[in-house]
Amino acid sequence: MKYTVGLDYGTNSVRAVLVQLSDGAELATKVWGYAHGDQGIILDKSDPNVARQHPQDYLEGAEHTLKGVVCSAVEKHGIDPVDIIGIGVDTTGSTPMPVQRDLSPLTDLPGHGDDPTVMAWLWKDHTSMEEAQEITEKSRSNRPRFLEKTGGIYSSEWFWAKIWRAYRDNSGSLAKAYTWMEIADWIPAQLAGITDPDAVKRSICAAGHKGLFHKDWGGYPDQEFLALLHPALVEIRKTLPGKAWTADALAGKLSKEWARKTGIPEGTPIAVGAFDAHLGAVGSGIKEGSLVKIVGTSTCDIMIARDDGHVPDIPGICGIVPGSVIPGYAGIEAGQSAVGDIFNWFVERISPGGPERGTHESLTEDAERLFPGESGLLALDWHNGNRTVLVDQGLTGSIVGLTLQSSPAEIYRSLVEATAYGARRIVEQIEQYGQKIEEVVNCGGISVKNTLVMQVYADVLNRPMKVSRSVQTPALGSAIAASVAAGSSRGGYDDFFTAMEEMTGTMERVFEPIRENAEVYEHLYRLYCDIHDAFGTKQGKKDLFHVMKELLDIRRASKGRVAEKR
Repeated sequence: MKYTVGLDYGTNSVRAVLVQLSDGAELATKVWGYAHGDQGIILDKSDPNVARQHPQDYLEGAEHTLKGVVCSAVEKHGIDPVDIIGIGVDTTGSTPMPVQRDLSPLTDLPGHGDDPTVMAWLWKDHTSMEEAQEITEKSRSNRPRFLEKTGGIYSSEWFWAKIWRAYRDNSGSLAKAYTWMEIADWIPAQLAGITDPDAVKRSICAAGHKGLFHKDWGGYPDQEFLALLHPALVEIRKTLPGKAWTADALAGKLSKEWARKTGIPEGTPIAVGAFDAHLGAVGSGIKEGSLVKIVGTSTCDIMIARDDGHVPDIPGICGIVPGSVIPGYAGIEAGQSAVGDIFNWFVERISPGGPERGTHESLTEDAERLFPGESGLLALDWHNGNRTVLVDQGLTGSIVGLTLQSSPAEIYRSLVEATAYGARRIVEQIEQYGQKIEEVVNCGGISVKNTLVMQVYADVLNRPMKVSRSVQTPALGSAIAASVAAGSSRGGYDDFFTAMEEMTGTMERVFEPIRENAEVYEHLYRLYCDIHDAFGTKQGKKDLFHVMKELLDIRRASKGRVAEKR
């Protein structure tokens, strides 16, 4: 029996899962919350767009979790660590950070340990909105093809915008920076003991979706273009390779130091890293025609299409990148900048109903008793900006229809519904450009734990909602990547599809749309589109007088339905 370990670096914690390759059984799991900041995030009270992470947390997290799953699997299942044949890594992204010539973080330098500028710039850091807009404008006038594969707009969540912002903010703290690396590339290199930047295999997932890397123009953006932005970006470009790698490639082998720390044998293969959503899609058994929704603090939507040169560009998405999910297939990424974060905001910041009735569990319980439209509320899911299809971090959330009778449960449900409307808007955009969605598979903690969310999604999208059987799908996907990187000669697999066939599956319960609910949500969704376009697009200026009136009409009709049912 052979095993691999998947390391999943999330927004607030890192988890490791030790997986049995014959059937995907997850024999041991260990979670470690980041030690620095607010739930692992370095914030700035004066600027809500700041979100950084300390690189020390990544290394300590790897040691705690890898050692933890090995010890647990040995004790509970009697495995021999020599049978662990690979390690895979997934991370958030774009989460770049500056490093020194030997790849050590700048936070190691005296006086720099608490400097947010030299930490990792977490995916949800939106301080670079101005830079992202300038990159978009410069690309349109000088390199329009750059935007063809990124949905037409460059985002403040991405690689070059964040680095540019860092140098604009820089007060000398970046003087020792040799290059910048996505943590999806840096962490595997650390585990392998690599200290030469030229020896690092950069991930096509990170480079393609966030770094403007594409084979059509020879890799990363050219120096002439970057010189139009900032001279520091030209110097960074000189340190970047001309090739990027898929997740089945070997990033390196576990170093002697990390073998001692973790109990995993020295020389164990380490797969090239990738983003959590993309490997979460692998852990959900993605195939052509599947839309995998990784539902967490934010949501990423992933599809694949055979890379035959005929995949159409889709405006507003987060990129179409060959090999970013499965080698030989183009990875299509979209998503929402906040989902679970919106629910957490309402529970933790607003604290409705007090400590007894203001929890996720109690609000969900109360919201499940409500009928669609009963609240008369309609919300926008832009509390952290819009990732797809508007790609605008300058947008904010809203709730329309509030009255003095609006309850916490009604507001909570309206927020859930808003994320479902945003999800449907993405589905319609993808299908409009020729990518037929035959099934939707959800994964992540919310999809497993919250039946309200899944039923609302089924009703709003008017499609069945499947749920991955693994509650740790990104980590499982990383373990699958490790099994392919190790190869059949070591007891792994030779390709992703064979590995996914053996190691993944969906839960028995499928959330089917309820016809009466879907009919009400069809009306509400059209009102959502009205306010979505009015607030989110320059072309969407229109009379919104009807919105509140129709919400009241829907509410009255729903109250009648409630009276009949109850």
